Amino acid sequence: MQSSVVAVSKGGLSISSSATAVRNPRRIGACSFVASRRSISLMPEPRGFCAGARKVVSELNLGLEMANVRSGVEGMFRSRDRARYTAVHASSDDLEDVPSSKLEQKSSASVLPYVGVACLGAILFGYHLGVVNGALEYLAKDLGIAENTVLQGWIVSTSLAGATVGSFTGGALADKFGRTRTFILDSIPLAIGTYLSATSQDVRTMIVGRLLAGVGIGISSGLVPLYISEISPTEIRGALGSINQLFICIGILAALVAGLPLAGNPAWWRSMFGIAVIPSILLALGMLFSPESPRWLFQQGKIAEAETAIKRLYGKEKVAEIMLELKAGSVSSTEPDANWLDLFSRRYWKVVSVGAALFLFQQFAGINAVVYYSTSVFRKAGIASDVAASALVGAANVFGTAIASSLMDKKGRKSLLVTSFTGMAASMLLLSLSASWTALAPYAGTLAVAGTVMYVLSFSLGAGPVPALLLPEIFASRIRAKAVALSLGMHWVCNFVIGLYFLSVVNKFGISAVYLGFSSVCVLAVLYILGNVVETKGRSLEEIERALSS
Repeated sequence: MQSSVVAVSKGGLSISSSATAVRNPRRIGACSFVASRRSISLMPEPRGFCAGARKVVSELNLGLEMANVRSGVEGMFRSRDRARYTAVHASSDDLEDVPSSKLEQKSSASVLPYVGVACLGAILFGYHLGVVNGALEYLAKDLGIAENTVLQGWIVSTSLAGATVGSFTGGALADKFGRTRTFILDSIPLAIGTYLSATSQDVRTMIVGRLLAGVGIGISSGLVPLYISEISPTEIRGALGSINQLFICIGILAALVAGLPLAGNPAWWRSMFGIAVIPSILLALGMLFSPESPRWLFQQGKIAEAETAIKRLYGKEKVAEIMLELKAGSVSSTEPDANWLDLFSRRYWKVVSVGAALFLFQQFAGINAVVYYSTSVFRKAGIASDVAASALVGAANVFGTAIASSLMDKKGRKSLLVTSFTGMAASMLLLSLSASWTALAPYAGTLAVAGTVMYVLSFSLGAGPVPALLLPEIFASRIRAKAVALSLGMHWVCNFVIGLYFLSVVNKFGISAVYLGFSSVCVLAVLYILGNVVETKGRSLEEIERALSS
């Protein structure tokens, strides 16, 4: 028979159901209650809470640097809890005497198929970003714009513009229609945009197709991690959130592999675009059979449907515990949604500034420079194939992301950020020395390749996936959507500035000096993270909000 620990604080209640919780209740407020099926006892507790010139490379780079945006914009669209929960309908008979480890294994295994369906959106995101990389030269000839770099740039950047629009409109759709229905709606622009791109006979049709596909991946950029975070058990939320980025990287690699037949068949570019229709349809079909987010259902006052979703996701043994936790979250969310000015108030500015700063450090840490110069770096080392160079960078990103997924809930978000930026600083220093120190000239090519691969690995360990995973966890529910949008706005502004001025800065100061500057930014990021970022591993979203609010 399991017991539940109910911690009472200013923010409300938090529930933890396990056999050991009774012996060691969480220290959240002034006191805690140990609740069993038959009795509730009070135990006093201490107080406190113990880009630039190469548009194609720029778009591929977005897959490396924006995978984090999709891999963890977990709660971007979460509205405040508006429902008023009246009763927990799960009876005490639902709490069976099953070991907690078995319950965790069962719930983890139950959600994996639905996480897999959602990750089709992540694959599409990566694929649409990477598919134009190999196809642009051939489609430009086919559409008669081989000499018009401006129109080629429009084909590349239109999807990014659409993604920006989709990322801001997807929130309203997700809150109004629910997560699974929005996935189904999202498959429409994804499929239509793909079809138009694959069958286009002129530039106008291609641009419209890319724009629609961009809107689709923009919607899924926040929707995928949101859905995953809301259906994932707390103990593996970080790992499953990182899987989102892993599938983005897989999508990018799939686009690179799909471009291999182009050399022998120039018309293959149409098939490259058309292939993406298949996962778009599978995403819609899969979501027809996937459970809705219990948190969204609870917010809409659909209590019975929320309980049904919880049973499908975790088993009936977890219904009472999760429903009580959702109730606790609603108790602490009685304020109205914040407006934009509230983000700059004394109450919220510090936590909002953390979000903006993390994306600023991420962008000015040099990922653009590394990806932009990776091809030339590999050529100097004797790797002449652009595809091989891109594949090596992509493989390093996938490998690092896989490691991050396994460590996210073990080492924590903060430690991964520190490790990541430290490795990036060392890599940038190595790249700077290899480009300027004459004593290293005989080994410059080898050192440059090593520095590039090490940088991408370090980036994918923390600086890539963690910011967007961490931010929705630390933002209160009433400011979450706007605060994440503001942070993402910082990302897009920084990305635009770097793309606009990067080559000019390189031409004026030299690549070695620029690399050294990026290394300094990484060091500053480590110092900032150590002093301002909080750890969130192992805590539910509601618990984190209550802790930070207090």
